[in-house]
Amino acid sequence: MNPPPDISTFTHPHDFLSAGHDENSRRTRLVVLLTAVMMVGEIAAGFTTGSMALLADGFHMATHAGALGIAALAYGYARRHAADARYSFGTGKVGDLAGFASAAILAIVAAVMAFESLLRLYQPEEVAFGEATLVAVLGLIVNLVSAFLLGGGHAHAHGHSHGHAHDHDHPHHHAVGGGDNNLRGAYLHVLADALTSVLAIIALIAGGSLGWVWLDPAMGVIGGLVIARWAWNLMRDTASVLLDETDAGLAAEVTQAVEGPGDARICDLHVWRVGPQAHAAIVSVIAPPGVSGEAIRARLAPVHELQHVTVECRPPA
Repeated sequence: MNPPPDISTFTHPHDFLSAGHDENSRRTRLVVLLTAVMMVGEIAAGFTTGSMALLADGFHMATHAGALGIAALAYGYARRHAADARYSFGTGKVGDLAGFASAAILAIVAAVMAFESLLRLYQPEEVAFGEATLVAVLGLIVNLVSAFLLGGGHAHAHGHSHGHAHDHDHPHHHAVGGGDNNLRGAYLHVLADALTSVLAIIALIAGGSLGWVWLDPAMGVIGGLVIARWAWNLMRDTASVLLDETDAGLAAEVTQAVEGPGDARICDLHVWRVGPQAHAAIVSVIAPPGVSGEAIRARLAPVHELQHVTVECRPPA
């Protein structure tokens, strides 16, 4: 059997990682460290004091530490393999894969949280209000610091283009934070922990001062429903990227740009996302001989979301 052909001479870079990729990676690793330290401290204190509240919160935080670890690993993998020819369109969607995993973990956390809270509504347990409130406050501080680290990015973009053989066009579009579903997944895990802490503090203060023991599990149910909603939105958005869903608005913009002058008609169009705020397009056009692929690329130049464009021109039948 003949060995597979070497296509390296026909390829060019497909690095569609955002300009903020490495900075987002650094901030995510720092948040993983903060979360892990808090997790270990809570579990150790729980065993030392015999507090189930501390143990439960520590193991709950472990699930978020695991999800944040997935996000950090995804950043590292995407960077290491950005130039790997095995990935036809680069590793820009690795973050979306990690974001989908984060959404799945969030959904599981939300379900367990709501289920345990419902059980406690019917079978109340004794709560050490003072100790549990202290844990919730400490957790909230850590989560607010983590949220600040992960949410501190701002988006900006600029671009230019240059031509390649085979009618390829590669404008360079850069963004920090914007469109990064991996960072969004990590941020939602931290936000979910912060929400849990806030609801717990409200319930624990009310329970300790007013005797409303039922408020603690009720807040757990509410928190579970809110987190489930966040998980669903993230899962929906990342799934659409992983399944190469067409951006209808961008496809309409491409169609208008190509067909606007009235001398060309699109007969086949594929537009899909290949990285944070980076899209690819394959455009097949029926046009007279005077309309070249170069002319079609020039029409698409103002569509700044496109970083990789392949154009095919066909003569009228």
